[in-house]
Amino acid sequence: MWLSFSEYFGTLPATLRSYTSMLPLSHGVKMRLLDLLPLGSLMTSSLATKLCVSSYAGTITSLQLDQETNGKFTLNQTAVNTGSQPNPAWLTKDPFKDVLYCVDEGLAVPNGTLASYKTSASGELTQIDHHSVISGPVSSVVYNGGAALALAHYGGSAVTTWTILPSGGVSELQTFSYTLSAPGPNPIRQDCPHPHEALVDPTDSYVVVPDLGADLVRIFSIDPETSLLTESTPLATPAGSGPRHGAFLKTEGDTFFFLVSELANTIVSYKVSYGEKEMAFSPVFESGIYGPKPTPEGAALAEVLLSPDNRYLLTCSRNATLFSIPNFDPLNATKIPSDTLQVWKIDHETGGLTFEQLAPSGGRYPRQFSVNHDGTLAAVGLQLDGRVVIVERDVESGMFGRFVAAIDIPGQITSVIWDE
Repeated sequence: MWLSFSEYFGTLPATLRSYTSMLPLSHGVKMRLLDLLPLGSLMTSSLATKLCVSSYAGTITSLQLDQETNGKFTLNQTAVNTGSQPNPAWLTKDPFKDVLYCVDEGLAVPNGTLASYKTSASGELTQIDHHSVISGPVSSVVYNGGAALALAHYGGSAVTTWTILPSGGVSELQTFSYTLSAPGPNPIRQDCPHPHEALVDPTDSYVVVPDLGADLVRIFSIDPETSLLTESTPLATPAGSGPRHGAFLKTEGDTFFFLVSELANTIVSYKVSYGEKEMAFSPVFESGIYGPKPTPEGAALAEVLLSPDNRYLLTCSRNATLFSIPNFDPLNATKIPSDTLQVWKIDHETGGLTFEQLAPSGGRYPRQFSVNHDGTLAAVGLQLDGRVVIVERDVESGMFGRFVAAIDIPGQITSVIWDE
């Protein structure tokens, strides 16, 4: 059953303001503007912010988000970059240089690919290099101070690492391949190991990889001289939970790890302790991803992010359209079914979480989302709707607010990142 905004948000408007225009752009993309009043303290003063979007249509689309003097936002396509990658799945911007890495799952071919691109102010990407890799890469992360890149291969049951060259290109470093002696409790999704994300701990000393198929979080220590990884004892998660993504928080005294598991639709907080090339995890909190509300049938948890100020944890869930929201097309009165975003307040003393908000994601299947540098806006990639939406966020309360811009992009959206 779909619920209205007012049923979940007594303090927010019951409806969204309508779009004022829908202007045709090239490549079948339509640009939409929201007719909004100035947003006061929630507004960001920055203009011309860039974003990059990957799609199973085989494209990396560059976008530009502007805010006009009257408070309206506009979201425009600036470039559509195509190449030899049929199924781009994840984008990583190198924090140390103007290089974008894209992994491609290769859904209909034996291998995936890894490509690196030089970015530009115009949004045009110049390919630096391109490699055939083990099938099914779905995540990448830069580690060891920008010296190397780690990939999680969902389809290929592997973790690979790559040395980052001065050009921004990469060369192969290591491969870790995995098997299961028998399928897991969910034999369809756990037929074999499925590494789903690669992330780095706050000390940049470990690469951590949640493995959905094996019910493990794989742990690797980093050699700072060579960038080589050494695998250590993994974190075992409950059978059939399907760990998908994670996020670390470093407080003044402690380190916490937040893990979301797709099959169990749970979020768990762990207190982290460090040994000699080892990490240990002590659980301190667990909840269903919908907080005090029951988990809908068929829901599939997706992403978890730490807010830029480290005060809130932000998550999203797919395949459970609990909201019915106004159409982004002002000429179309049909309501849009929407999956959800969640907000959790973090207790820095214990690592526990308090459920704060269940908000609409703007459409169906928010596979991934990201937050801008100052935390005032989130960009949500809606895989099944082929849409990217920009939603405002109150930094103080942590709450998501109104949708301020949206754009349709051909194909299924797999990731959207800010290029700030």
